[in-house]
Amino acid sequence: MRIRTGDRTFFLLVLSLALAGLAIFSSAALGLLARETGSVSRDILLQAGLGLGLGFLALFAARAFPLAWLRRAAPYLYGATLLFTALVFAPHIGLHANGATRWINLGFTTVQPAEFLKIGFVLALAWWLAPRARELRNPKKGIIPFALMCAVPAALLLAQPNTSTTFLILATGGAMYFAAGAPWRDFGILVLAVLLVLGVIVLVRPYALERVRTFLDPAANSLTSGYQIQQSLIAIGSGGLMGRGLGQSVEKFNYLPQPDGDSVFAVFAEEAGFVGSALLLFLFIGLAARGIVLAGDSRDLFGGLIAFGFSFVIILQAFINVCAMLGIIPLTGLPLPFVSHGGTALVAVLIMCGIVLNVAAHRKAVY
Repeated sequence: MRIRTGDRTFFLLVLSLALAGLAIFSSAALGLLARETGSVSRDILLQAGLGLGLGFLALFAARAFPLAWLRRAAPYLYGATLLFTALVFAPHIGLHANGATRWINLGFTTVQPAEFLKIGFVLALAWWLAPRARELRNPKKGIIPFALMCAVPAALLLAQPNTSTTFLILATGGAMYFAAGAPWRDFGILVLAVLLVLGVIVLVRPYALERVRTFLDPAANSLTSGYQIQQSLIAIGSGGLMGRGLGQSVEKFNYLPQPDGDSVFAVFAEEAGFVGSALLLFLFIGLAARGIVLAGDSRDLFGGLIAFGFSFVIILQAFINVCAMLGIIPLTGLPLPFVSHGGTALVAVLIMCGIVLNVAAHRKAVY
């Protein structure tokens, strides 16, 4: 089993999250019956077929791809994902919806290239950092080129606009930068730079400022900008200790916006309660913890950095989504990995897991 998958424990955690995610999504999607009767079964089929089915094929392909070839291909894959992301701005290709241009319309479904940009960015950054780990104290070889590498995808994402994914990529890049051995002197510089950029975004983009205001006082506009967080908290609170039961959510019918998307954790918390929600979070924590252990056991720094980077992306995205639903941070558009509606996101996260399993198959220690 270890030889085929790379690591049995990590693979079983991935499989558990994927199957649980499909069950949670299917239940949450029933909330759309009162709004979009004809599209529910289609959404579930797309999530199961294109998302889960194609995703696991991609996982095994990523597991089988020679790691040495992946290292050589990393900068080219990064360039390809940047170009793919830029295609959203091409006329008659990109799709504009809800005030953002983030998708490519394929006719039968849409694709969000930013999900694959996460993969390209982590691979390219690991490729760049691995041979320069001992030179990062020199600003000309460390923080300056690192900042330039982060600036390109950030500019593309902010132009869409996609602020939450921008933050996710920058945070992951920073974590990988310091994991590679960057001096803590650079930490303050990067934090100040990110705070400055976020401050400018909040000031120049009304929707971002409105989300911050809603976060500070969600009750002030409970029927407008504060509606989603209010309904989310009602749903989570209604779940109690054990929940109403799978499929028994009330809030997913006509109350929670996007019950199968951004709000899917709130629906699950209502149905599974504190116990079910805690179990789901433990699965995410277990996946990330195992991924970081595998990163530490990698034979080289490149493999260790990509395993760490992908584990960090998954756990950070999961906690951002959950914290937003709990009102701990402002609302974001980040989906809950393995669970939220979106075949692109599901395929992308399974590719990440496949690459981590690839690293695990070549690790130093065998357990």
